[in-house]
Amino acid sequence: MTADPIKDIADFSALVIRDADGKPRAGFERLTLADLPDNDVLVEVSHSSLNYKDGLAVSGKGRIARRLPMVAGIDLAGRVVRSKVPEWQPGDAVIVNGWGLSETEWGGYSRYQSVKAGHLTRLPEGFTPAEAMAIGTAGYTAALCVLALEDWGTIAPGQGEVLVTGAAGGVGSVAVALLAARGYRVVAATGRESQHEFLRGLGASDFVARSTLSEPGKMLQAECWSGAVDTVGSHTLANVLAQTVYGGAVAACGLAGGADLPASVMPHILRSVALLGIDSVMAPAAKRDRAWAFLNAQLDRAQLAALTTVSPMTDLPALAASIVKGETRGRHVIEIA
Repeated sequence: MTADPIKDIADFSALVIRDADGKPRAGFERLTLADLPDNDVLVEVSHSSLNYKDGLAVSGKGRIARRLPMVAGIDLAGRVVRSKVPEWQPGDAVIVNGWGLSETEWGGYSRYQSVKAGHLTRLPEGFTPAEAMAIGTAGYTAALCVLALEDWGTIAPGQGEVLVTGAAGGVGSVAVALLAARGYRVVAATGRESQHEFLRGLGASDFVARSTLSEPGKMLQAECWSGAVDTVGSHTLANVLAQTVYGGAVAACGLAGGADLPASVMPHILRSVALLGIDSVMAPAAKRDRAWAFLNAQLDRAQLAALTTVSPMTDLPALAASIVKGETRGRHVIEIA
């Protein structure tokens, strides 16, 4: 008779969001396997990551969780320890990005997690679990943005400048590194001059101050950018669209500055500027596989290490508060073990 690999598991730590007087509140709890959802595959989680959405969820600054209680964490990496389906077997190295983790599905800030088989991706070739989480949803989103701009066909290495807003953040920093690796001249928009050296090390050629983009601007402005990756939204995205060259495109994937878009149709109908919406949460498997292959081929591992900070799960509450305030940089790997 085959031994049960989980029979000796007692309880384990998880960061759980519960309702507290009508407001979401996150705290560490001890869970058992019986507390987990009844899904197809049980994963022993080794690493997760910290993204802006995680910061909102854990700090309570945003109602990310649509069901409570909810284990936070939109990413996870680990190994299968039990499976009800033949396509996943004990020992398989896997990751999950998005798919409603921390919103409708219990997430990665837990030593063990039960997940749906269709949400799993095999650990991408060329990456350790920690490196995959250093990329995480943020880096994988950055790859989707760069691929979307290249597919649109209006950016070319050595021709014009590509802008990245929120450049010191998780998505922005990986986007800067990927674009620079592809030979583009990258301009980084950030509100922190102290991060210029860090961003220059990732390949940024020049900088613009966040304040020049964050206030209301004219419907059409001087043409500056052949393309852009925007992680901020609101007035910043409106100004970036107004400054994009004829036929250019902007890949929009974030709302750190707000979910509104106080913009005009003028850039679209007079300059043929395209706004490309990027979703990483529910992206189909083919898009995910392409993005990870792109990251494997283009992302320098030394650069990835340089933009990554590794922290224990116990640091999550403080880190969540910092990322919401815009005080973090690069990528944060969370060690779950």
